[in-house]
Amino acid sequence: MTDGPIAVVTGGESGIGAACVEALAKSGARVVFTYFRDADAARAIVAASGGEARVRAVQCDVADEGAVDALFAAAEQAFGTATWLVNSAGLNMTGTKLVDMELAQFDRVIRSDLYGPFLTCRRFVRAAEAKGVGGRIVNISSIHERAPRPGGADYDSAKGGLAQLTATLALELAPRRIAVNGVAPGMILTPMNAKAMADDAYRAKLEANIPWGRAGAAGEVATLVAFLLSPAADYITGTTVTIDGALSLVIAQGA
Repeated sequence: MTDGPIAVVTGGESGIGAACVEALAKSGARVVFTYFRDADAARAIVAASGGEARVRAVQCDVADEGAVDALFAAAEQAFGTATWLVNSAGLNMTGTKLVDMELAQFDRVIRSDLYGPFLTCRRFVRAAEAKGVGGRIVNISSIHERAPRPGGADYDSAKGGLAQLTATLALELAPRRIAVNGVAPGMILTPMNAKAMADDAYRAKLEANIPWGRAGAAGEVATLVAFLLSPAADYITGTTVTIDGALSLVIAQGA
């Protein structure tokens, strides 16, 4: 098969990652995505996105260098060299304050949310350079890369680092025609916000803080990602696009 772009999407078994897999497959891309534990969910995403002729699922811990190498090898064997990369895999904050946080907890989130994108970006770029092709990378960050919350020393540090990784790679890779951008969602109704999805009153309380008046949907983020990967975004690199209903602008209000 030689038709359409080839994409690697991490964290494709649920939430924003799953929405990205479906959107990119619908746009005509061939997609290899990672899942961590839920093989049944991964199979369902493959079936919903066109089947194995266009979409493959690979179990992968993105914090493991060998597993990332195996992921890209599987993608290359199935479809060829990837020209699109979406880093969506990651862990959320636990709300643990610094004084109570074990090093293992901090390390776990940093490895998933920062080491993971470092490893996948590096492997993606090495393959692109070997083939002499360009490409596009989108790293899914968070508004908390610059709007910290108490109890988020692990997550906020990882996402702040990811913002700088994105900007640095954009400078390094622009001459090679590899664009690197970030997407920073606010409150999105995914399994990471399971309580808000299950409890209407709790969700309404949180949504009252969002100027736009509602939480976002994973599909809205995926639409933005698909645009940033498309030829229409050719001149966009080194930026992070916020998608949060203006939540991150609510600073120093009411006093």
